[in-house]
Amino acid sequence: MKLLFINGVNLNMTGRREPSVYGTRTLDDINAAIAAHFRGDECLFYQSNMEGEICSRLHAAADEGVDGIILNAGAFTHYSYAIRDAIASIKIPVVEVHMSNVHAREEFRHTSVISAVCKGAVIGFGEKSYILAGESFKS
Repeated sequence: MKLLFINGVNLNMTGRREPSVYGTRTLDDINAAIAAHFRGDECLFYQSNMEGEICSRLHAAADEGVDGIILNAGAFTHYSYAIRDAIASIKIPVVEVHMSNVHAREEFRHTSVISAVCKGAVIGFGEKSYILAGESFKS
């Protein structure tokens, strides 16, 4: 199985940004734990702070034989119709991921414009959210 893990805006700051919310492990640490969990599968990792680059990465996945995409779009989740439309334009299933429980945070985080075009969402389990989302492609 080939899984693509995409992280959006500000997730490159994981481990330094709001450690009480996101923990102290870096995105590289989290990616290494994901790869170890899914050994035997091919895991691809991508991070960008630029909305259009995330759209382009979603489009490119179709040509790479990706079986599933795990997307933590960060703040883009709440307003990026461009990312929403990019997800809708591909046939690969996408699972939305958030490390924190967005529904227990600020009001603006309660709305996701991408959920309607995703296979599902995993929210609030810290870095394990990525592994739970990846496991959803295993059955």
